[in-house]
Amino acid sequence: MSTLTARFFDQAARYGDKTCFASRDADAWTEISWTTSSQRVHSAMIGLRRAGIEPGDRVMILAENSPEWAIYDLAVMGIGALVVPAYVTHTTTDLSHVFNLVTPKALIASSQELTDRALSAGLDASSLTHVWSRTPDDLISPLTKTITLLPWTDLLDNDTAQAEELYPAANTDTCCLIFTSGTSGLAKAAELSHRSIGANVDAAVAILNRFQFGENDRFLSFLPLAHAYEHTAGLHMPISMGSEIWFCESPEKLQQYLPEVRPTVATAVPRLYDLLYGRINGQLKNAPPIKQWMFNETLRLGKKKITEEPLSFVENLLDKVLDQLVRKKVRARFGGRIRYFISGGAALNPVVGEFFTALGVGIIQGYGQTEASPLISVNRPDRIKLDSVGQTFDGVDIKLADDGELLVRGDLIMNGYWEDPKATAETIIDGWLHTGD
Repeated sequence: MSTLTARFFDQAARYGDKTCFASRDADAWTEISWTTSSQRVHSAMIGLRRAGIEPGDRVMILAENSPEWAIYDLAVMGIGALVVPAYVTHTTTDLSHVFNLVTPKALIASSQELTDRALSAGLDASSLTHVWSRTPDDLISPLTKTITLLPWTDLLDNDTAQAEELYPAANTDTCCLIFTSGTSGLAKAAELSHRSIGANVDAAVAILNRFQFGENDRFLSFLPLAHAYEHTAGLHMPISMGSEIWFCESPEKLQQYLPEVRPTVATAVPRLYDLLYGRINGQLKNAPPIKQWMFNETLRLGKKKITEEPLSFVENLLDKVLDQLVRKKVRARFGGRIRYFISGGAALNPVVGEFFTALGVGIIQGYGQTEASPLISVNRPDRIKLDSVGQTFDGVDIKLADDGELLVRGDLIMNGYWEDPKATAETIIDGWLHTGD
């Protein structure tokens, strides 16, 4: 199993001028090829090394989803440093905790406001030496003389005529520190490795390949890449599939971007389906009676198909008509080409899942947690149970402890919690991850 950055370079060599990443500005979408993306990763590796970032150093990424986020993630890993993703919604207090725990040597931020917030939070972090910000030079106002402030284009404009060598990382080496939710006490930093994320990716791709997912698919990435779920399933998984990744910088842009991007796959959380479920039902109440009848019949027939109840001859004909009159319009809300949403991060309400499945929008629900990189189980497209999180991935062992707690074992398990041997010893016992679930 190769490192995540080596995997990316292999794919770039294979797909060349095909679209790899895409993002939108005020005017239009810009697509970036695999070749160009590869060159930019090489350039960023050169820039990071030139700044003195060494293997094992921590580099925080504080930015919205974008091709640059992916490029810097791959570049940091490529030189043997550790990626520390942070949420753009983090408060100064949140960021102070991150700085104090992982002592990053560098920060890559996407705006003046985020740069200032992070610097305010990390002024006592003597480890910080470099900040790259998307903000132009003349807008950056240094808050300390010990930090070098540069535009993040400094990382993208280096001469890549001579290929930059990858750091010879072992698969078991930690490559990123992803913070847990912190629902019980301060958030901990899970040490995820090339092997743990790679095990997730390989197992997921093996399943999706059986259903003809791959290089012709287009992912829409809108969940925060600072989350282990999106980092694995929305970034490194589609890279290993050779798929396109189109980035949505904010969930508020989702309604606009879906019909523009026309994705075939997207990762999402149950809250999105709950919101859409409420919105669609609210609109239905004000619809003419004939439209309400058609919609309700579509749901009725769709639910019969979910439970594999036979449809009569008349119902079959009606179902085909409603597929064009109702389901096609619902699918158009998601761009018209969506094959499946991959749902995780929380339990999916079976009623909501049944609602969208009956309307022709497929949802594949899975289960996981940050400490497992994060994928543990998932429904297979040909065997979806809406009230289940599916079967475990290949290479994953599970068992129940005497008190019913779910235990997980396999290459997907984190190396431990950063600078917290006590919590690590309490969570991983004899190779088994104690999930707390």
